[in-house]
Amino acid sequence: VQLQASGGGLVQAGGSLRLSCAAAGRTFSNNYMGWFRQAPGKEREFVSSISWRGDRTSYADPVKGRFTISRDNAKNTVYLRMNSLSPEDTAVYYCAAHRSGSVDYISSYNYWGQGTLVTVSS
Repeated sequence: VQLQASGGGLVQAGGSLRLSCAAAGRTFSNNYMGWFRQAPGKEREFVSSISWRGDRTSYADPVKGRFTISRDNAKNTVYLRMNSLSPEDTAVYYCAAHRSGSVDYISSYNYWGQGTLVTVSS
C-alpha cells in the first residue's frame, strides 16, 4: 500500500500550488483522508481533512480560506489546492489515510505518504 504525494516545489509568496496524493495497492474511497505538514524544526501538524464522500472538510486555522482539499475517488487521489502561499507555509506536506479518531490527530491515521516539499520564498 502506497500513498504517493506530489506537486511540491518552490513558489514565491502569494503564489499557488496543487498537491496530489495518489493511492496504490488499495482503495481509500471509504476513508477520510488528511494532509499534514512539518516545517523545519517543528512538529508535524494537521492541515486539512476530507470525508470519504468529500462532503465534509476541515482545515487548520492558519490555512482556512487559502487551502482547499478535494478528492476524486475514481482516481483514488486526494488534492490540496494552496493559494496565497506565505513563507510560513514552507514545510514537507504529507497525505495520510484516516483509521479512527479525531481527524486532526496524527495518531488517527495509519497510512502515510512520503511527503512532498513546499518552499515559499519571500
